[in-house]
Amino acid sequence: MTLIRDMCYPTPHELALAARALADEHPALVRLRQAGASRAGEPLWVLSVGPAAADPDGEADGGADPRNVLVVAGAHANEPVGGATALALARHLIREPAAGTTWHFLLCADPDGAALHRTPRPYSLLDYHRNFFRPPGPEQPEWAPSLLPPDRLPPETLALTRLIDELRPALQVSLHGTDLGGSWVQLTRDIPGLAEPFGKSAAELRIPVETSASDASGWPSPGAGIFVMPDPGAGAAGAFQPEDTRLSTWYHAHRHAGTTAIVEVPMWASDLVDDPAPHPDPRGALRMLAARLTADAARVAELREGAVRGTDPAAAALLRAVDWTLALIPAITVEWTGAGAPAEATAAYIGSIDAFGRRLSLRAAAMLLRVLRAQGHPAAPAVDRLVTGWCEEFAARFQARWVPVATQVEHQSRVVLAAYERLVAAAG
Repeated sequence: MTLIRDMCYPTPHELALAARALADEHPALVRLRQAGASRAGEPLWVLSVGPAAADPDGEADGGADPRNVLVVAGAHANEPVGGATALALARHLIREPAAGTTWHFLLCADPDGAALHRTPRPYSLLDYHRNFFRPPGPEQPEWAPSLLPPDRLPPETLALTRLIDELRPALQVSLHGTDLGGSWVQLTRDIPGLAEPFGKSAAELRIPVETSASDASGWPSPGAGIFVMPDPGAGAAGAFQPEDTRLSTWYHAHRHAGTTAIVEVPMWASDLVDDPAPHPDPRGALRMLAARLTADAARVAELREGAVRGTDPAAAALLRAVDWTLALIPAITVEWTGAGAPAEATAAYIGSIDAFGRRLSLRAAAMLLRVLRAQGHPAAPAVDRLVTGWCEEFAARFQARWVPVATQVEHQSRVVLAAYERLVAAAG
């Protein structure tokens, strides 16, 4: 693919309009259908490009269907790049079809969340956090199965798992993003050879490779920025989160012998997450980071006490997310300071942990600020100063530089196509 012009992050409605236009322009190759509805009744649209789009009833004999690829966008409300990437990939595949394969794009897995997080093209970390929203884990479509019993799964999750069962994709790709850092890929199974095109694209587009992503702590890495998740039934799930990745919708594709790739790309880049130099005192650094995160969380929790949940659905959703985020922190700080803390680590690893901790307390404060402002609460100015200061410190500490939306989309698109090509090659 070639670099496309810069753009804004599209809304779910804009994605649907663009997808409808593609289906109308290319009826023999493109199909748009509704795969379900969100909790608020918003449609979950699937755009299909390829031979099965015109013949959706064709079936394979069993196992993974090599004729299907499923791409999921918008699973996290605060990571809006996926929808733009899905459209770019669809347009590319219309121009250059993948022989015998149909690509299916779930354009936005969480339109309700997307409605609460809206920054079309943020010009700073502060601007991004002014309208920040990320739902608690049980309300996230991909994570919900790892945190809820089957009879309590949200409709977005049920629609996604039905889609996986229907398509039995040989490859599922989930499009994600990070506010600040670098790019990396998580795989439920290794895709041999992916590290080379991934690293080449990142270098050409001046995007750092996150070589020690905190989300993939302790996972095998067959190449820089490529991480393979633990097998179902294996030991620790890794990462400083309560969710078990092995129970997520990422592993649902394994029921049909499929593989899932999660492609992360940053909004703001930082070369500090790509520094291979040994850190002089990782345990000391982790103790310091844990102490800072504990203190920052305590400041937010104290201010949270004054917020009234009320009857406003948006305020209730924001406060649920604040409470969820704050509740994660004690276990995380114990993990950082416990017996398992590494005696040796790279500067990139400590940098990734530093960024992870900063964003937790910042996100909680940013969502709390939205509620307090709407309520005209007297604590709002104090929280505003806190959010502003933390955003400025975050950007300065990591020497943040904006990655144009078009560049984010270009890199993510290249990596998705490379994952497909390498998977096909590995299958023979």
